Amino acid sequence: MINIDATTGNVNLNGTSRSTATGSNTSAAASVSETDFSGALGQQDFLTLMLAQLRNQDPLQPMENGEFLAQLAQFSTVSGIEKVNDTLASMGGGMGGDFRIATAANLLGHEVLVPGNLARPSKDGSVNGVVDLPADASSVVVSYTDSKTGALLHSQTFADQPKGLMGFSWSDLPAGIAESRTPVRISVSATTSQGTAQVGASVFARVLSASTGTSANDMTLQVEDYGALNALEVETVR
Repeated sequence: MINIDATTGNVNLNGTSRSTATGSNTSAAASVSETDFSGALGQQDFLTLMLAQLRNQDPLQPMENGEFLAQLAQFSTVSGIEKVNDTLASMGGGMGGDFRIATAANLLGHEVLVPGNLARPSKDGSVNGVVDLPADASSVVVSYTDSKTGALLHSQTFADQPKGLMGFSWSDLPAGIAESRTPVRISVSATTSQGTAQVGASVFARVLSASTGTSANDMTLQVEDYGALNALEVETVR
């Protein structure tokens, strides 16, 4: 009897797994000795084995109908599983591409947090950012200056800030700067037990465009004032 392993696709003759045509005295194997068993068996190989088995069966003990139908069912099951796997793989690839495109489209017009000190007013007319303090600070000063002239526009002082992330925001910008979305330069200084030092900031910048590549993780964002940015580098979106 021919058996097929639904997991591996291996064919077994009379309960013995066969991968080559040698090492067997069965008449079925002899009749298909020219078939290449070095690789996985396909539909044609299965049909050849079945026909050989039918031609060489013992006439006094012929194959029962149940055995014949069981072999056909095994063959149908293995073939069906292969088709399902191929279909799922194809669907997965297509859905992955659609998902990346949808994600890229949804990011357009939103703001992402990027390392930098140049920020433009958002839709509500405010400038927002985050600073990562290396240690507890008794005082943190955030200064906003004109990016072209260097003139001081605004300054904020935050007292007793713990180590870690600290958000800052300036909402009452001059009308001209807010309407024209003129870029503002931001500098942050923190006073800790080690003294006063400049600390790098991260600001929210607008996503102008997004493009996807061939791989699942390949997405590039064009961010205003900062150019191309890999989407994997983005941790915060608003």
